Amino acid sequence: KHTSQFQARVQAEPYTVTKEQIIASLKNNRLTLWDARSSDEYSGKKAISARGGHIPNAIHYEWTQALDKANGLRIRNLNVLQQELLALGFSQQQEIATYCQSHHRSGFTYFLGKLLSWNVKGYAGSWSEWGNSLDTPISINHPIL
Repeated sequence: KHTSQFQARVQAEPYTVTKEQIIASLKNNRLTLWDARSSDEYSGKKAISARGGHIPNAIHYEWTQALDKANGLRIRNLNVLQQELLALGFSQQQEIATYCQSHHRSGFTYFLGKLLSWNVKGYAGSWSEWGNSLDTPISINHPIL
């Protein structure tokens, strides 16, 4: 019989951020927010929660933009993706929190951020929490008729 000396250890780094942490970061710009939803969700044209729009100052980069439609939906070249993201205003030196509606799509962008060796975290509450809370600020990019 063989025994193992393997000992698992828990990483001290938290992998998620909370609504309260995001609200606090809006005052000091500590976090860069990555909205991985569709353009219509980001603009507020399509609302799945009580309110539509996005978290103020969030950068929009829909998760499917990182997929190569001509190559079986594999992840596109990481160097190209990184350049696209940096051009939008992301910074490798900044802490990034990614979100979508229910943290499924942003689970992919979290993974993408890790592949790029960025300091990325997930906002598990995502827009389902933020858009259904009446105490959270939102930005809307389309005229309300």
